[in-house]
Amino acid sequence: MTYFFRAVAADGKTRTGSLTADSEKTAARELRRQGLAPLYVGAQAQKSGPSMKLPVALQGRHRDVLFFTQELSTLLNAGVPLDRALSIASELTERGEFRSILMDVLRLLKGGRSLADSLGAHPGWFSELYVNMVRAGEASGSLATVFERLAEFERARDELRGFIVTSLMYPALLALVGFGSIIVLLQFVVPRFAAVFEESRIRMPLPTQIMLEASQLLQDWWWAGALLIAAVVVGFQSYVSTTTGRLWWDTFRLRLPLLGDALRKAETARFARAMATLVANAVPLVQSIGIAAAILNNRKISGALDGVAMGVKRGEGLAAPLRRAAVFPPLAGHLLSVGEETGRLDQMFARMAEIYETDTRAAIKRFTSLFEPVVILVMGLVVGGLILSMLLAITSMNEVAL
Repeated sequence: MTYFFRAVAADGKTRTGSLTADSEKTAARELRRQGLAPLYVGAQAQKSGPSMKLPVALQGRHRDVLFFTQELSTLLNAGVPLDRALSIASELTERGEFRSILMDVLRLLKGGRSLADSLGAHPGWFSELYVNMVRAGEASGSLATVFERLAEFERARDELRGFIVTSLMYPALLALVGFGSIIVLLQFVVPRFAAVFEESRIRMPLPTQIMLEASQLLQDWWWAGALLIAAVVVGFQSYVSTTTGRLWWDTFRLRLPLLGDALRKAETARFARAMATLVANAVPLVQSIGIAAAILNNRKISGALDGVAMGVKRGEGLAAPLRRAAVFPPLAGHLLSVGEETGRLDQMFARMAEIYETDTRAAIKRFTSLFEPVVILVMGLVVGGLILSMLLAITSMNEVAL
């Protein structure tokens, strides 16, 4: 039986064609024997993916780019010429700043540049992945499909980002309120009681003495504490802005209990989603790895992907170098091994993204379900300790009066 294939050669370029084999797995095995890494093997030439629906509300710049992507896809599918589609999309844009960007893209396009180069002139709005996807779409004549896939990618990425931010917002707010309550008690409430305790001239219980000393220390040296905190924050930000500091911080975060696991899975999902989008659109595999690595937030993981790209160039395939890098969960390597064996690497990346997006949500829920009661317990113990210290002093005063 004849099977169509798309594969990556040792030089990183994509090869397409057909070959005769007993099954898809046999065809994929033959391609690997020839030094090719199969991306797709099937009885029919690979077709474009399904169209995507407009996502729910997103915020800021990502929302503008996503709405533009969806609208442009709709217009191109309707047969509207590219320059006219860009003009209409700019008119539909509500944000004035983004409208100016689109008008400049249109100007560059009419000046003779390609759409990819025109978009690439504004890297603050259109990522390297976005630009390369458009460039591949221009080369293959499937711009409408490319914009549909880009809309899917942006939607999935922003949904996951929104879930993480929303899930962590309540625990952070809880910790902030608890810390603020302690400061208010020590700064304003305890000093009023301290004056009463001093007039009584009785010996205060040890917990009360500790509370009064802490309150006095805060009143006398709060400015020094504020300066120290500011200096630590500025120093930390300066350090992590360096290459060495950012690598240390990203490595440290991955080792944190519970939260590190969630961060690793989130990065795995982001990488898989980007690779699924790029590979399905015939972007060369080595180039896809470089682009996907650039959009990751964790420098420890993105740096390890350089070795994965080198392994692909040496003809080792993708799964083996990825397992050797040991920056993604073990399941990721096994999924990609199956994808290489079956010649459905793009589909396996998409499946991998779905798996780890779900796992990320579960990991974040586990973290917040543990973090919230811990914060409540700690804040309760501290505030309760302060109140108990004051009650002990009042009780001592009453005993002396009696």
